[in-house]
Amino acid sequence: MTRRFLMMASVAALLAGCATAPPPPILAPAGLPLAELEPLYAAEAGRKELTIKVASNGCTTKADFAFYVERKGEAVTLAFGRKRVDGCQSLVAGHVELAFSYAELGLEPRDPVFLLNPLIAWPGL
Repeated sequence: MTRRFLMMASVAALLAGCATAPPPPILAPAGLPLAELEPLYAAEAGRKELTIKVASNGCTTKADFAFYVERKGEAVTLAFGRKRVDGCQSLVAGHVELAFSYAELGLEPRDPVFLLNPLIAWPGL
């Protein structure tokens, strides 16, 4: 093997280690329709909007997500699902924050909401 080959192989291995890996699969309990819910890195209820942090390869936008709100009495549940896969090719793990206004979600700012999406730890640095 030549020195040049070893150097190229080392660089390729280094870059492969930085490639974005999809978040680990979330296994919903048997019989529950939660398997399609997007894992979230964070969720924050602000005064005017609800902000979620999700995995992104660089092309994820708010339009890539659908939400479902269900009311049963005073209880309100909310779930987010990805409509399209982010097909961008990024060399580093990324995330994006997406803000949804309460009006957009059909909620009042003071409504207590139960978020159904699983929360996972951010795998980045």
